[in-house]
Amino acid sequence: MTLPTTSTEVTFPAGATTGEAPILAAPVLPDGRTALVVGRTPFHPLDHTWPDQPADTGVIRVAGAELPVVDCLTGGVGPDGTFAVGEAIPVRRGDEDWAWLALHVVDPAPGDPADLVGAAAELVVDAERRAALSAAHTACHLLAFALNAVLAPRWRKEVRTDSLGRPDFDNLAITRSRLTEAGSRDDYRIGKSLRKKGFTADTLAEDLPGIRDEVEALLGEWLKTDAGVRIEVPAPALTARRVWHCGLPDGDAHVPCGGSHLARLGELRSLAVELTLEEDGALVALTRPERV
Repeated sequence: MTLPTTSTEVTFPAGATTGEAPILAAPVLPDGRTALVVGRTPFHPLDHTWPDQPADTGVIRVAGAELPVVDCLTGGVGPDGTFAVGEAIPVRRGDEDWAWLALHVVDPAPGDPADLVGAAAELVVDAERRAALSAAHTACHLLAFALNAVLAPRWRKEVRTDSLGRPDFDNLAITRSRLTEAGSRDDYRIGKSLRKKGFTADTLAEDLPGIRDEVEALLGEWLKTDAGVRIEVPAPALTARRVWHCGLPDGDAHVPCGGSHLARLGELRSLAVELTLEEDGALVALTRPERV
């Protein structure tokens, strides 16, 4: 099996959902499924280091066949030819000695996948699903900045701030983030470590309804601005360090992000937020965007 030694280029940061490219390889993955590799793709693969946004699905049309793409994973090829997938990759994401590949998992697989190598292919992402995930991802970032703003008075010490100059509760406390077509779920650990940094959790449970109302109101004001959203793309390679930007009233909100997003806040009619405290004290934030 010969795999590319150059990282896949991705076009999804600019909103692309279609593309054309020749098939470069058709490896069989460790789980037995078949993947197709191209040099340039609109598909967003699952990030194995922070798997918040699910992989794109869609189809690849090649050699007269339409192959369902049921998953898209991140793969790595080492300088010695080592091939690894997802969490099995033994080096840090973006290691310059490795080639980073988008692996388009096709199921059912074609008769002999190797016969497809060199053939021209059309790649088509499920655009409606992508739009829903993009809305959820944009909503997730907005929620983070809104939480930082509303919770700012609870800090007694100086800590790392977000790009708007507020204590970065989201970055300091988040343990897990997951997106679906319906919205986002973000889990925050409010334990001894956060308290030592200066966060006051006293009366948090009692104050939570009011915090939710403040967060939701702030999000509503931001949506009214119809601010533009853009992804700063330093290079086309899959693992390039991309940055999400949104021009909010208080400044340029930005945060590193490898996912897909809406183009403007006006694409959302509303953002509903639910905040709950788990029995172990963790704060769970659910964000539900309503698209126009």
